Amino acid sequence: MRCAFVALSLLVAWVQSYDFPFQDPSLSWDDRADDLVARLTLEEIAPQTQASYGGQHTPAIERLGIKPYVWITECLAGQVNTNATAYPQPIGMAASFSEELLFNVSRDISYEVRAHWNANRAVGKYSTKVGLSCFSPVINIMRHPLWGRNQETYGEDPLLSGTLAQSFVRGLQGDDPRYLRANAGCKHFDVHGGPEDIPVSRFSFDAKVNMRDWRMTFLPQFKMCVDAGSYSLMCSYNRINGIPACANKQLLTDITRDEWGFHGYIVSDSGAISNIKEQHHYTNSTVATVVAAIKAGTNLELGGGSNMYYPKQLDAMKQGLLTEKEIRDNVRPLLYTRLRLGEFDPEAMVDYNKIGVDVIQSPEHREQAVKAAYMGFVLLKNHNNLLPIKKQYSKLAIVGPFTNATSELFGTYSSEVNLKFTSTIFEGLSPLGGSTRSANGCTNSACSGYVRDDVETAVAGADLVIVALGSGQRFESEGNDRAYLDLHGHQLDILKDAVFFSNGAPVILVLINAGPLDITWAKLDPGVTAILSCGYPAQSTGEALRRSLTMSEPQAAPAGRLQATWPLNLDQVPKITDYTMQGRTYRYYVGEPLYPFGFGLSYTSFSYTRLSISPSVITQGDNVTVEVCLKNTGSYDSDEVVQVYMSWPQTPFPLPKWTLAAFARPFISAGQTICVKSVIRADQMAVWLSDDAGFGFVPGVMTVYAGGQQPNQRTKAPSNVLTSKFEVKDKPWSRTMKMKSDFSARENDVKSRFTKL
Repeated sequence: MRCAFVALSLLVAWVQSYDFPFQDPSLSWDDRADDLVARLTLEEIAPQTQASYGGQHTPAIERLGIKPYVWITECLAGQVNTNATAYPQPIGMAASFSEELLFNVSRDISYEVRAHWNANRAVGKYSTKVGLSCFSPVINIMRHPLWGRNQETYGEDPLLSGTLAQSFVRGLQGDDPRYLRANAGCKHFDVHGGPEDIPVSRFSFDAKVNMRDWRMTFLPQFKMCVDAGSYSLMCSYNRINGIPACANKQLLTDITRDEWGFHGYIVSDSGAISNIKEQHHYTNSTVATVVAAIKAGTNLELGGGSNMYYPKQLDAMKQGLLTEKEIRDNVRPLLYTRLRLGEFDPEAMVDYNKIGVDVIQSPEHREQAVKAAYMGFVLLKNHNNLLPIKKQYSKLAIVGPFTNATSELFGTYSSEVNLKFTSTIFEGLSPLGGSTRSANGCTNSACSGYVRDDVETAVAGADLVIVALGSGQRFESEGNDRAYLDLHGHQLDILKDAVFFSNGAPVILVLINAGPLDITWAKLDPGVTAILSCGYPAQSTGEALRRSLTMSEPQAAPAGRLQATWPLNLDQVPKITDYTMQGRTYRYYVGEPLYPFGFGLSYTSFSYTRLSISPSVITQGDNVTVEVCLKNTGSYDSDEVVQVYMSWPQTPFPLPKWTLAAFARPFISAGQTICVKSVIRADQMAVWLSDDAGFGFVPGVMTVYAGGQQPNQRTKAPSNVLTSKFEVKDKPWSRTMKMKSDFSARENDVKSRFTKL
């Protein structure tokens, strides 16, 4: 009671000391935002809607006591280009199929982001990439294996991507009912996922997409991001059916704001505003470009330097092309976000202001980075149950270009490489041998030159051989698509020679990669005993590998599952410039892949024993509850990724053959049986009927599959998949009224996150 009295007294004191209403913490957020926007002159507004990678920040407005602000911060897997804990690239964390992991990692990232902001602000420093507004997460669908930015994504499935995005958003923004720890920004919005540069540039590319694919593949995860309360979205470089994304009113206003109830701000990708004119030739003047972008709903221009267009807002108003209200409305979400970050409240009211730099690379964060790495490892092969390793080998050989790599382990958009906290593959795994020899085998990172003698010398006489191969940033990164699926340069030669010179000793292939690789030879050849795909595990690579290969703790046993299909060859994959979904991702795949989405082996085995669905008959618009029971039938305690898929009745229009409907990652002790419940929501069952009818339901029998993998796969884990059905009955109702009602409920839910509690 006394604490409540003290807090009330402090609040009264603060209320009595403010200079302007927008500083008054007793007022509603909306009233404060309205007051602040009204106090700005039009000349002051334009600079507040610009952010530049040239190191500029938004200027202070001294007469109102407003300090500079930094809008540019990258938080993909740790705070980019700063001293910060480096977590694995998202593609690796997505393989964990763990909501909890993504929440914990983003929570830790946001503490470090806030720590940097607090320290810099205290000395009046406002630098690019040390603000509180994160351009993360990236939730584009991994629709092509060669796209250079696959490592930044959560894979090819909309539900997996959207669910992990929600966890990331909530972890990053925090659970304080009043303030944000940092604010999330889901990107790149939308119909984006290659090409970067092969065969055409992303800056001028026009993604032609039909409405069903747009609504059922490219938009769902962004809607889930909005539902989670993200304060920002970033519009992408490309055109969508002829209209640049950052000037696309249908996308940024009609769908995002009017339909989904989004109340945050939209920022352009870097240079995407000028590209509307200069690359897409959609407009013919700077002023016309600004008008198109602002009227479409882009609040903040992100530029690459001096070529900024948003200073022309006043010119547009003078020419009668923008109104003063439109200019003020455009800046409002930006200032609202700064309010919710606690910028204009008394310092002591915002607990997040107390976060110090001691959280950066703290023991807890470093341990979380190790866990994030090994939870994303995917075991693709384990012949004769070689793994886990339970002994020390007398002679160990570690060969390949990633053996002693450091920066290549981090991927793009990573924190600074801190050698003090980084363990390479060699450093992590060399203790597995009494003596350890190593060889890169390559004369450069592209492995275009090969020194066979070095590999032979390292491998000869070894009783365990580890071969470290992969892709690396040179071959897959922003602006840089891969040209093929093959292992680069002479990497396959290294593997083949390692098997040959090993003289029958077991060979473990460790892959550092984001996109799929053609490892057909390794999969089929008995000389390769085990294969582990690791993503880009960052600073904890070696330590995480040691724990995983030896199962030093039960949770370290590999339980990751592929977050994208690995095609057998490029003949199975449509061109990267073709945006129809037919033939893409497991949902529409044709043929047998090398490895299917959701595939991964375990050190133990699982048997799925019971699947029940309740109710067995529903009317359109109802949910169903799925319960599946499974037993750990092997010798080791382990996580298992439970996967629930569903398929629709036959329709005259194309739908996925099945789609992920739910997933979970429980820990199951050897011999234990557990049951996992999940809900398939009505909106997951809804399909895009037609452009006229919009979303609706297909009456008939729905099929549900539950197991540790997709159904009906040739390459499969040893566990089983159970099947059951439920019926969706037609109902004489107004689909339009029902969907409108659903939207209103969602809108109210989202609005509650943006109003004063």
